[in-house]
Amino acid sequence: MRWYYICLFLVFSLLGCQSDEVKINEDPDWAHYLGDNSSSQFKYFDEINKSNASQLKVAWTYNSLIDTSQQTQIQTNPLIIDGILYGVSPMLHLFALDAATGKEIWRFNPNEDAFKGSFLGGVIRGLVYHEQNNTPTIMYSPGHYLFSVNAKTGEPISGFGEGGKVNLKDGYDRDMTDYYMTANTPGVVYKDLYILGNRVSESTGAFPGHLRAFDLTTGEIRWTFHTIPQPGEFGYDTWPADAFKTSGGANPWAGLSLDEERGIVFVPTGSASFDFYGGDRIGENLFANCIVALNAATGERIWHYQTVHHDLWDKDLPAPPNLMTIKVDGVDIDVVAQITKSGFLFVLDRETGEPIYPIEEVKVPKSNLSGEEAWPTQPVPTVYPMISQTKMTEDNLAIRSEQAAQYAKGVWNTSLKGSQFIPFDTIPQIFFPGLDGAGEWGGAAHSKDDNTLYVNSNEQPWLLSMEKVEPAPRGERVYKTKCLSCHGKELQGNQLFGNVPSLVDLKSRLPRDVIAMTIKQGRGIMPAFTLKEKELDAVIDFILGEEDPNDIVASDDSWPYPYRFSGYAKAVGPDGYSIFQPPWGQLTAIDMDNAKIKWQVPFGNVDDLDIAGHAVTGTENYGGPVVTSGGVLFIAATQDEKFRVFDRETGETLYESKLPHAGYATPATYIVNGKQYVVIACGGGKLGTDSGDTYVAFCL
Repeated sequence: MRWYYICLFLVFSLLGCQSDEVKINEDPDWAHYLGDNSSSQFKYFDEINKSNASQLKVAWTYNSLIDTSQQTQIQTNPLIIDGILYGVSPMLHLFALDAATGKEIWRFNPNEDAFKGSFLGGVIRGLVYHEQNNTPTIMYSPGHYLFSVNAKTGEPISGFGEGGKVNLKDGYDRDMTDYYMTANTPGVVYKDLYILGNRVSESTGAFPGHLRAFDLTTGEIRWTFHTIPQPGEFGYDTWPADAFKTSGGANPWAGLSLDEERGIVFVPTGSASFDFYGGDRIGENLFANCIVALNAATGERIWHYQTVHHDLWDKDLPAPPNLMTIKVDGVDIDVVAQITKSGFLFVLDRETGEPIYPIEEVKVPKSNLSGEEAWPTQPVPTVYPMISQTKMTEDNLAIRSEQAAQYAKGVWNTSLKGSQFIPFDTIPQIFFPGLDGAGEWGGAAHSKDDNTLYVNSNEQPWLLSMEKVEPAPRGERVYKTKCLSCHGKELQGNQLFGNVPSLVDLKSRLPRDVIAMTIKQGRGIMPAFTLKEKELDAVIDFILGEEDPNDIVASDDSWPYPYRFSGYAKAVGPDGYSIFQPPWGQLTAIDMDNAKIKWQVPFGNVDDLDIAGHAVTGTENYGGPVVTSGGVLFIAATQDEKFRVFDRETGETLYESKLPHAGYATPATYIVNGKQYVVIACGGGKLGTDSGDTYVAFCL
C-alpha cells in the first residue's frame, strides 16, 4: 500500500490533479522516529487544516495494558507503515495495530520466558523500521537488550544476535555486567548499520556513553565512537589521564539525526557523570555536552561543537538536532539546529560545525566547592533568540496570593541566583531554566515549507544545592548519596519531580529480596544501582528502619566524592506552584531565516487558578510538537492532560480535547485509505498525573 501512494503522488504530479479526500504530497507513513532522519516532526499533509481542525473527533482508542502496581509512563512516538501502527506499552510490550481502527494485530512481550526479570520497566521513546533481507523489521530496545523483530509476525528474527536479541552491555573495554544501561531512544539506520546511543547512570559508577553501530543482519558491533576519549584519540587531553577507565556518561541518550546523502550522523551528547561535581574529571570533558558529526559508515569524527564545558548542571543536549536549509543573506546554507535545556539555540554549518552567527565565550563564576575547578567560560549564542525565558528577576516573583508572595520573597532573599552558570554550592540556588529545560526530549518541529522552528519549553525554576558528605551510619550514608535526590530526606517520595513513590513503611509492602532486586536491576523510572553487598544490605536496613545507628563510617566504596547532591527539588510555594509568575510553559515559533521569534504563547493551563494578567498560565510539559503544511501544529505534552491543535502562523488555539491521561510523548500523523490521522500515546505518570496505557487517534 505504501508504494501505491507513492505512485499515486507521481501520477497526480504529472496530471496536475489531486485526490478528492486529501492532497497526496508525500509518503503517507510516519516511518521514522520524529518523522524523518532530519528530525523535522513535519509532514506535507493538509486534510486537517486551519479551517477544519475544530471538527476533529476521536477515531479510535487502544488500551495497551498496564501494571497498576507500578508508576509507569508511555513516551513513545509510534511508527505507522503501510497502514500498521507500531507502538510500545507501559510494560514495554511491542505491538502492531490496524492504524485505521486501533485493532491489535500482534504483541511481543520481552519479559516472557528467558527474558523474564531482565527489565522491569522504564520507557521507550520510539522504534526503528527497516527492511532486511526482504523482511520488514522493527528494532526495539527494552532494558539493556536490542531486539530485531519481524514486523509482520511480531517474532524475534533468529539470525540477529542470540535468538533475535543483543545484550547492549557486551562489547565494552570493562565489565559492565552490574551497571545500569539501557537505550530508550531509538537510533538511525544507515545502509546495513544500526547506529544507537544509550542511557546510563548519572551517578558514580556509570557506563561510558560510547556510540556504536551494529550490523543489521548479525547484531555484531561494526564500529564504536568513544565519547570519553582513550589514549591517542582526539579530546583525550580534556580529561584526567585515566578518566577513560573510570568515568561515565557523555552519552547520546536523546537520539540521532542523519544526513543520508552526505553520510553524516549527528550526535547530541549528555553530561559526564557525576552530574553536579567534577573534581575527578577536571578539564573541558570532550565529548560530553557536544554536537558531534561522525562519518556514519566508520564512526570517525568529522567535527564537534561543545555547548557546555565541564558540565556541573546536568545540561544534557535533550533532543536530536534539526537538519534544515536556511537562508542567510539570500544564500541557502545546510545547518544543524540544536535546542538545549539552557534555552539557547545553537545553529551550525552542517559540513564544518562553524556557527552561523557568533557564539561568545562568556566568563562565568568559579566554584566554591573543595576540589572543583569550574571552566572559566561558557558558550552563549548571539543573534538567534532564546527558546524560553532564561533569567528571572525579583519583579517576576509570584503574586497570586499573599502566602505565595511572601514565600517566594523568602526563597529569593536566601538563595543564590542571577546566572544559570553558577556552580552549585552548599547554599541553595534558584536554578532557571530548571534541570528539565527549557527544551526537552520531545524535540522541535521544523516546517520545511517556510523554515520555522517550533519549540515547547518548561519555565519552571528549581531550588538546588550540594551538601558535604559527613560520617554517618553506613546505610544512611548510602541512602543520602544514592537515593535521597529522588526519594527525599524523609523517604517521602517526590510527586512533583516524577511521581517517585514513597518508601515509608516499605516493609509492609515489599519483601526484602524484592527490594534488593529492585535496587540492583531498577524498576519503572528508577535506574539500577551498583553496590557491594555490605552497602546493599545496609541501605535496605536503613529504608526498613532496621539499621544499627552505631555503625558509623567516614567513607565507603559507593561514593568517592566529598559532596553529594541535596535532591531534585522544584522552587514551588506551599500551594505547589512556581515561585515565579506565569507563564510556566511556553510554545515558541522562530523564523530561522531571519533569526526572529514569530510568536510565543503560554502552553497549557491550570484551570482552577485565576491570576491577574495570566488568563493562561502555561504548565510544565514533556513531549514535542508535529507541524503540517495544513497550517496546523499538533501537540499534547501538558500537565493539564489535553491534546491541542494550534494555528502554526499565529499561535492561536484551534482545538483542544481532554485525554484519558496526560500525553507525555510526541504525536505522529499519517494517512490510511485517503484519511489523515494524528495519534498520541497517553501514559501520564509525571508531574503528579496518574499513569495510563492508552493510545488515542484523532481524525475529521
